[in-house]
Parts: sequence; structure tokens; C-alpha cells
Amino acid sequence: QVLLEESGGGWVQPGGSLRLTCEVSGFPYDRYNIGWFRQAPGKEREGVSCFDRFEDNLWYTDSVKGRFTISSDSTKNTVYLQMNNLKPEDTGVYYCSADYLTIPQLCEIGGDYWGQGIQVTVSS
Repeated sequence: QVLLEESGGGWVQPGGSLRLTCEVSGFPYDRYNIGWFRQAPGKEREGVSCFDRFEDNLWYTDSVKGRFTISSDSTKNTVYLQMNNLKPEDTGVYYCSADYLTIPQLCEIGGDYWGQGIQVTVSS
């Protein structure tokens, strides 16, 4: 059974930082990739950043470039999203997703496997 578990969300003031963690387990084949998505109130879900576990290829949506950094641990089964200089428009539910898709395709359409989501709130 494929499981994705997110952690690390919460509330932060504008300009602050948070680090999200996504732990992935249970894939029958190792050639999967992982990405972060978010959904703001009243908006569609969007891809934020995706990580190619084998090519070290990274993808970011334009609005987070220079502020967010995606990385992984040595096993590449845990992916982090370091979010700096957070803005109110970054508020939303953040999800990680994984699938046998290339980058940036995973971030464009999402995978078949999703975590439960975690709230990130940026406000003063």
C-alpha cells in the first residue's frame, strides 16, 4: 500500500519560514517521483514544486522561485519543501503527490497517490 505522510505545516507571519516534510512508502517499483501541490480557498489546486528522484531535476512554479527549495534525504523517499519569505498568498492546504511520472509532468497534472494535506497559513 502506497502511503504519503505530510508534516510541518502551521501558522506563520509574512516573511517567515516553514519546512514541510513528505514521507513516501509502499511503492512496488522505485522509479517514482514526488511533488508538492497546494490549494488556496476558492482556487484550483496547483503544482508548487516537483523533484525527479533519479535525475535530480527540480521544478518550481514561478510564484515560489527564489523562495521555496525542494530537497530530499539520502534515501530519496522523504522530500522536504523549505518555504522562506512566505506571503499571505502562499496560504492553503499543501499536499504531496507521487507517481511514475516525469518532471514537470507530475507537477502539471498530479499523481495518482496523495497525502492527506496539511494547512499552511500566512497572516499577521
